[in-house]
Amino acid sequence: MIIGEGKSLTTAGDGPARISIIIVTYNAANDLQKCLNSIYEQQYPAIDIIVIDGKSTDGTIEILQNNTSRIHTWISEEDGGIYDAMNKALKYITGQWVYFLGSDDELRPDFSKLAYELTDLNAIYYANVIHNGLKRSEEITPYYMAKVGIYHQAIIYPATIFKKRQYNLKYRVAADYALNMQCFKDPAFHYIYKDYIICNYNHTGISATVVDQPFENDKATLILTNFGFKIWARFMFRQFKAVFSKGKKKDITHQ
Repeated sequence: MIIGEGKSLTTAGDGPARISIIIVTYNAANDLQKCLNSIYEQQYPAIDIIVIDGKSTDGTIEILQNNTSRIHTWISEEDGGIYDAMNKALKYITGQWVYFLGSDDELRPDFSKLAYELTDLNAIYYANVIHNGLKRSEEITPYYMAKVGIYHQAIIYPATIFKKRQYNLKYRVAADYALNMQCFKDPAFHYIYKDYIICNYNHTGISATVVDQPFENDKATLILTNFGFKIWARFMFRQFKAVFSKGKKKDITHQ
């Protein structure tokens, strides 16, 4: 295991609450420096960067070594995938707030604007991202959250969530979706939307190409457990309707 320890982007004090930004990498040399630069350019003065690398072989480690003085902690070792790496990162959290950023994503100036509005330590704040040139997703309803979820790069979490929860490694692609469902039900927390665009989200990773079948198998149960019968029934009706319509179209084409 290679470990690099730098420093906070600012020293501790009585100023704004500290945010730990976690980046998970594997062979990310083409994008990582741009991602890091987008953090360095932020106006918010209290950010710690934590990078968990999966033993890259493409130059990623050299980039991390060159940035060690500006990265609070980075490690490089083999891991069990994205969410295993995220779980590893949790023990290095230094701040009151936690944000997960993809190595091929870039923060926008609005991230700092949102950061200054993080005042409720029982709130999960979410905003918007730019994806394929479009603003996503605006304020969402509980039903939409259950059915579709929230872009991971749109969310800033209070660190206290991760004292009681970690990502479920059963879900290799949608563990963040499952965690957000659990947080919705948790009476200790609530969601607050802010109309900022905080990240350019590059949806080219594993979630763009791989279906998380264990999550899809459990999704209806997760909705019932975390959102209640009414939202579950609406979801199931829409699922049934979609399957019925697809079957009907298939029958017509075979006549």
